[in-house]
Amino acid sequence: MSTLIEKSLDNSYSYSEYRNHISSLLQNGLSTGATQSEDLTNYSSLNEVRMNRLDKTIKLTDDIKERLGKLKKEHILLVISEGWCGDAAQIVPVINKMANETDKLELEIVLRDDNDELMNEYLTNGARSIPKLVLVEKDTHIARGSWGPRPHDAAKLIRDYKEQHGVIDQVAKTELQKWYLHDKGESTMKEITLLLENAENM
Repeated sequence: MSTLIEKSLDNSYSYSEYRNHISSLLQNGLSTGATQSEDLTNYSSLNEVRMNRLDKTIKLTDDIKERLGKLKKEHILLVISEGWCGDAAQIVPVINKMANETDKLELEIVLRDDNDELMNEYLTNGARSIPKLVLVEKDTHIARGSWGPRPHDAAKLIRDYKEQHGVIDQVAKTELQKWYLHDKGESTMKEITLLLENAENM
């Protein structure tokens, strides 16, 4: 597995490189990923606006800052993402804020469609759902856990909606975006911090 992690890291972007890559593709009417469509380009444009807003507004809570400050091991937060993904737009900026808070964390992002082997190791109920965070111990490149594609309560919202209506439609997607807006990234922070704390004890 560490060979796969190393291969993926060789193919990764920093947060700023990831943002610039999405922007430059959009200037040519394109999105990231193997499939191109007007819808995906529109989602990417919308997500760029969301990420710009979150970069300015997301704040780590005092509790999260304190807990991140106690980390002893160095970790790489290896995130599988795509520019058109609405969940990724809400989550990756939060992970970036966490990584910027401490020198114990480094964020690296890979594109799902360019990294099939890694994605297939981290399926969610058999699906290539993103974003997916793989927690990698920096000195050994051993994976110590994974998280995603959504915080627990957001995943429950979508699961309950699908059970009730049989589909994930635009109403469900709007409800999910409202949930993210209200949550302000706090569930993502808490769940990833807990993953980090558990990895410290391995």
